[in-house]
Amino acid sequence: MTSYVLAVDVGTTGTRAILFTHDAKIFAVHHEETTQSFPEPGHVEQDPAELWEKTRACVEVVLSKISHTSDDVVAVGVTTQRETVIAWDKKSGLPLAPAIVWQDTRTQEWLEMTFDATKQQRITELTGLPVTAYFSASKMRWLLDNCADVAAAAEDGNLAFGTPDSWIAWNLTGGVDGGRHITDVTNASRTMLMNIETLSWSDELITLFNIPRATLPEITSSTGDLAVCGDLLRGAPLTCILGDQQAAAFGQAATSPGDAKTTYGTGNFLLINTGTLARSAHGLISTVAYQLADHEPVYALEGSVAVSGSLVQWLRDNLHIIEKSADVEALATSVDDSGDVYFVPAFSGLFAPYWKPDARGTIVGLTRFSTKAHIARAALESTAFQTRDVIDAAEKDTGIALHELRVDGGMVSNDFLMQFQADIANIPVVRPVITETTALGAAFGAGLAVGFWKDTRELETHWIEDRRWEPSMTDEERHHRISRWQKAVSKSIGWLDD
Repeated sequence: MTSYVLAVDVGTTGTRAILFTHDAKIFAVHHEETTQSFPEPGHVEQDPAELWEKTRACVEVVLSKISHTSDDVVAVGVTTQRETVIAWDKKSGLPLAPAIVWQDTRTQEWLEMTFDATKQQRITELTGLPVTAYFSASKMRWLLDNCADVAAAAEDGNLAFGTPDSWIAWNLTGGVDGGRHITDVTNASRTMLMNIETLSWSDELITLFNIPRATLPEITSSTGDLAVCGDLLRGAPLTCILGDQQAAAFGQAATSPGDAKTTYGTGNFLLINTGTLARSAHGLISTVAYQLADHEPVYALEGSVAVSGSLVQWLRDNLHIIEKSADVEALATSVDDSGDVYFVPAFSGLFAPYWKPDARGTIVGLTRFSTKAHIARAALESTAFQTRDVIDAAEKDTGIALHELRVDGGMVSNDFLMQFQADIANIPVVRPVITETTALGAAFGAGLAVGFWKDTRELETHWIEDRRWEPSMTDEERHHRISRWQKAVSKSIGWLDD
């Protein structure tokens, strides 16, 4: 009998379910796109019901590959987008409002008006996070203040708040019929309500944001005997929950201090394993990397970039200069360079290492010579420039010069981008054979919890290099391009000065 580990990966723009074999190979996979809506500037929403429906559909398809039974599924791991907030009624099981997505900036003004510099410093001290609308707590507060159904459910004691991992886990484990309302330490560390040192909900933070404690999920380790799945998976054990970027790092076997990875998805995220808790002086986030059952937590520094893959979608859907996302590489490489055009995609402000919510998207350097190909090339290059910015911050914080950058996510199939990344960061870029490392990380965690894999050393044997890009740009050209990029960034900052 063949056994499998099931990974459920609920991202920002798509959901997938993957069955992994013991040699960490993909046996079956199914993917469904998910919808985002933008009802007004700064607002980004999703339908929680759709997230669960797509999850069910993906799981059902991969189970059909093993005769519609979960009997051979030895463990289930869940990984999801982080910071996004979902509110639902524990009695009816229905969402009470659209999910407020991590990219949403509607609460930034409220944060600035509510918390002075002293309070912001205290929040950062407790959480390791800068005080911005990116994180979950202010989104919860907004829902309580602006959605009558959410407020009523809180008053009745039926309100459940959670990031998407909590919503998916609750439904997987039975929903209204005994579903577990849980989250793991990696996702909880992104809410701005968890004490980064004690790994528990902070009474001080809960009071500051005025969030009813009873609405929050139980915090668990990332792996362990977390819950038992309901009818969809017929009692299979849920043994891993990880935030998507932490899962990607785990899937890249970044389990030792100094190990780093970058995921190129909707946004772009660098995680560098620090082992113990490290505080950033250069604009990075202190976060929990993972916590194995009955072990001390492992911490990381993270550089979060809001827009990378979603910029390609913007070129496709808003500017209509490409028909399919995959067309962007051919368009970009149809010209020799960007024509001195620079694109700063600060659609939701600038995240790490700048943390400038007043920034907005900027294209500079345009002339009559500029074409859509130059804009496409500048868009791809912006992802590499933003990654270089957070690598630079990480090296300053840790004192460690990265010897290589392991990469994953949808954009790593773009050979031009990967070469430009190696050039502008001046370090080798390495792509693994399995680029679905977010799902793989959730599978690794789930499998470890049940002995499917022995330990993290065994996981390292399943990481196999596929391709490596070495830097080839001259120092003079690199310094010129970085200087131009930094000048372009300065033009994007302070746009919302009033």
